[in-house]
Amino acid sequence: MKQQDINEQIIKYGKELRLPVFRQAYKQQAIEAAKEQLDYETYLLRLMEKEYEMRLENRKKAQIRQAGFPAKMYLYDLKRDFLPEDAIKKLPLLERLDFIPAGQNIVFAGNPGTGKTHIAVGLGLKACMQGYKVYFTTVHKLLTQLRESHSQRTMRQMESRFEKYDLVICDEFGYISFDKNGAELLFNHLSLRAGRKSTIITTNLGFDRWDEIFGDAVLTAALVDRLTHKAYLVNMNGESYRLKETREMNQK
Repeated sequence: MKQQDINEQIIKYGKELRLPVFRQAYKQQAIEAAKEQLDYETYLLRLMEKEYEMRLENRKKAQIRQAGFPAKMYLYDLKRDFLPEDAIKKLPLLERLDFIPAGQNIVFAGNPGTGKTHIAVGLGLKACMQGYKVYFTTVHKLLTQLRESHSQRTMRQMESRFEKYDLVICDEFGYISFDKNGAELLFNHLSLRAGRKSTIITTNLGFDRWDEIFGDAVLTAALVDRLTHKAYLVNMNGESYRLKETREMNQK
């Protein structure tokens, strides 16, 4: 068979078998293998490694896209000395992501603008890059989905999906209050993951004020107990992160 025919067949099979790196890189890898006098097995191994690396990278990108982050706020973008003292102290431990396989939760609680969402998203992005399945939502959005699933009788499907995420980030806890039905839906849904899978909560309210959201002291106590059991509690009270950034920009 002529070399041109061989090349065409490689490209054809590469497309059929969905091996884009094989059909794009086989020729260059063959030249390098010849120069280095590599055996066939090593040449094939190098091609397979490149294909694997590309698929791994694409999988990470897909996981980040599917997570639904509001923006790509990476941990390395944080000006750590602008964060509240407790966050500065605990972030080195949290960014190891050991809390995910351990099924531990994190609650970032403090006044607005101190970096809660940025840290939560940054941890979520790092988790995606390490192969974890992550989901980002706001409490308002989650509650809307729960109500729709409840009315359409698709709650079990939603619960099944929710339970499979390695990490769920639930942002803006405390910005809206719920009626009794909404509070119970949210309580039952978050309880599905308790002690097994990790959840990150960001809230501008201390636990002593959560009954303002739920309107039920007993339900509030039960949810706080489940969310905080063996959890990392990070005090995010402090001067606004955004204000510090603005001040630094103006000084320059």
